Amino acid sequence: MSSTTIGLIMGGVMMFFMAARIPVGITMFLTGAIGYVWVSGLDPLLGFLKNAPYGRFSLYDLSVVPLFLLMGQFATHGGLSRSLFKAGNAFIGHWRGGMAMAGTASCAGFGAICGSSLATAATMAHVVLPELRHHQYNNSLAAGSLAAGGTLGILIPPSVPLVIYGILAEQNIAKLFLAAFVPGVLAAIGYMVVISIVAHLNPGAAGPGSPRHSWRERLLALVETWPVLLVFLVVIGGIYGGLFTPTEAAAIGALATGVVAWKSGGLKGKGLLECCFGTAKGTGMMFLILLGADTLNSFMAISQLPAEAANWVQQMGFGPWTVLLAIIVVYLLLGCVMDSLSMILLTIPIFLPIILGMDYWGLSADDKAIWFAIVALVVMEVGLITPPVGMNVYIIGGIAKDIPMATIFRGVMPFLAWDVLRIGILLLFPSISLVALRVFG
Repeated sequence: MSSTTIGLIMGGVMMFFMAARIPVGITMFLTGAIGYVWVSGLDPLLGFLKNAPYGRFSLYDLSVVPLFLLMGQFATHGGLSRSLFKAGNAFIGHWRGGMAMAGTASCAGFGAICGSSLATAATMAHVVLPELRHHQYNNSLAAGSLAAGGTLGILIPPSVPLVIYGILAEQNIAKLFLAAFVPGVLAAIGYMVVISIVAHLNPGAAGPGSPRHSWRERLLALVETWPVLLVFLVVIGGIYGGLFTPTEAAAIGALATGVVAWKSGGLKGKGLLECCFGTAKGTGMMFLILLGADTLNSFMAISQLPAEAANWVQQMGFGPWTVLLAIIVVYLLLGCVMDSLSMILLTIPIFLPIILGMDYWGLSADDKAIWFAIVALVVMEVGLITPPVGMNVYIIGGIAKDIPMATIFRGVMPFLAWDVLRIGILLLFPSISLVALRVFG
């Protein structure tokens, strides 16, 4: 039996493991280890495991992951999510659908200091959902807007998945953050427009909203968000100003949000321990996924499956856009059962060489890699709210247990329509992803 055939068989085994609800990291490790032994034997696998994990986990760039996670934990315990919503509500809460728009804007702001879609959805749902329901927003719009808004956590920089993509694709992380900024703002504005359209087409979907605030009240509410603005400007501005690396920026951001959480009292009692345990748990999960992905990708490499797949695509004569659309469909399907980090680690070693080998708008190899990163991340966002198993939807459903899952999925449908249009825009106009690089890069 050829090694490529073994690779295909183990791909089916991996699907079976995932269907059996074995954690993704363990699934990839088991699949890779079994396939490795099948193709090369036990001793080569042990040799790989003796050196590869240390080589991966000792990588300096990976230290940015726990630092960004710690920054998100401090931001949550420091009450910054509530301050963001309060400021957004003060400015636009009196509009029709304005409170839901404020929730989306606060998701974008929190995503800028969190870097995780699941954490953004969970944190903002605890803050915003009770307010929306109190002001008579129907469950569909309230829950759907937060599930969609939560996806902004992995696109608005800094983004943990983009860090991992940069390491895998050997791309500059600062350039990836810069490229994600305009598409992230476009996504947030689009979601707010969708909320406005839904609220006007169905007046019963949005409640009366909050009273109009004076400019003094708005400015006071905006002042309360200064830690978020400061952290974002210091982290992102410091990176592009050449003052420090992304890892150093993450350390400064974690320190700043830690000070804010301490001053607000969020670290009292068990607060600090909860932040540390939450960071350790998230880091451990990500590093387990990294180990599993490295093992699986090493097996795939010796099985020659990725190379054979690339050759097959070229021999079949599929056009570049046919291939890209097929990859998008794969991401949408994977997004129903996997998180964005797992999808990146599993697919980028296979898909990126195929994309780089084709012509898209005459882009250079580096520009294609960055453009594909943004397109892939946006599609992964969509997968987080796509039926039947959108992970963000289940996060919201777990918090609001009295809202049926069908109601939440109904609520995300208008946002999915915008997402499909947004993907098309990013595909047809790659300059949207690259414009910030041209201006500031």
